[in-house]
Amino acid sequence: MSTVRPGTGLRNVVAGESAICFIDGERGVLVYRGIDIHALAENSTFEETAFLLHRGSLPTRAQLASFSQELARARPVPGAVVDVLRLLPAATHPMTALRTAVSALGAVDPDAGDDSLAASGRKALRLVAQMGTVVALVERVRTGRPAVMPDPTLSHAANFLYMITGQRPSPSAEKAMDMALVLHADHEFNASTFAARVAASTLADMHGAITAALATLKGPLHGGANEAVMKTLEEIGTPERAEGWVRDALAAKKKIMGFGHAVYRTEDPRATHLRRMSKQLGEAQGERLWYDLSERLEGIVRAQKNLNANVDFYSASVYHCLGIPTDLFTPVFAVSRIAGWTAHVLEQLTNNRLIRPESEYTGPRDVAYVPIDRR
Repeated sequence: MSTVRPGTGLRNVVAGESAICFIDGERGVLVYRGIDIHALAENSTFEETAFLLHRGSLPTRAQLASFSQELARARPVPGAVVDVLRLLPAATHPMTALRTAVSALGAVDPDAGDDSLAASGRKALRLVAQMGTVVALVERVRTGRPAVMPDPTLSHAANFLYMITGQRPSPSAEKAMDMALVLHADHEFNASTFAARVAASTLADMHGAITAALATLKGPLHGGANEAVMKTLEEIGTPERAEGWVRDALAAKKKIMGFGHAVYRTEDPRATHLRRMSKQLGEAQGERLWYDLSERLEGIVRAQKNLNANVDFYSASVYHCLGIPTDLFTPVFAVSRIAGWTAHVLEQLTNNRLIRPESEYTGPRDVAYVPIDRR
């Protein structure tokens, strides 16, 4: 059994077994169900990847068509959830709104109250289908615009962009969004996934486990990094200002978001694809500023600190080019990661055991109780 000293954040500790995702941080390897992320990024779609994560293997053409139709039918969200979103203050952070909406979804789900494994599987599929719809609704409601209903003829990625912007995306935008969804779909026992599994291990319902994941994702040390990256890029403004900004940031011991990773010791394999996609989107739109600035900043930080860009770094400019508001970047992460979260919850429930680690006590011992009048 691995042991860990206090303050190490459970890093390098095996907390359970899983057949869903494998990471080799030393070699920069990420694998879903045995298939390398590079192969999936280049060849797969989000629908196919979600099927793989949930059901253990790539679908046949007929299976993929059936699965895609199931997702299309499940995308609409009950009106009660929209009503809940409208009750929230306009200044509510999108992640708070999303967390609230997903919890509300659990109350109106057709299988509410049925926590059998079969019902949890149906809930999982609906959540994969509905997460993009809910994120789009969060954006439309808070900006006072009418909701855009999902179009069953569009792919999952295209539907999401359509429901956000009200415009059907170009093929290049759809491809970029789809690839981003594939790349973010799972990442082993990261903080939010582990939170979902801990909740599921208590036999909490599917929506409760995913709400726990969303609450964890909201933290800036986990899901908020791509939002912070975009704010950094906007603060710097031009590639010419990047070197001075980095020098000042390092002198002030300021953390530069989007670099380094808790797992990878080489380049994050997801960043490889997002870097290329950022460049392609910028060129297609005739606006390379954000890619050029990102590339310049990446080179300076690598030279100064020997740190590689992670998945959050180039996803920021990709999402920006796709017309996604900066404070919606973390909810977009959830649109993808819901495939992995739900797969992990189902895996946990299949052979469940309560996750209940021990702690190493560091407080005082043998302290005598002092009556209140003598304190």
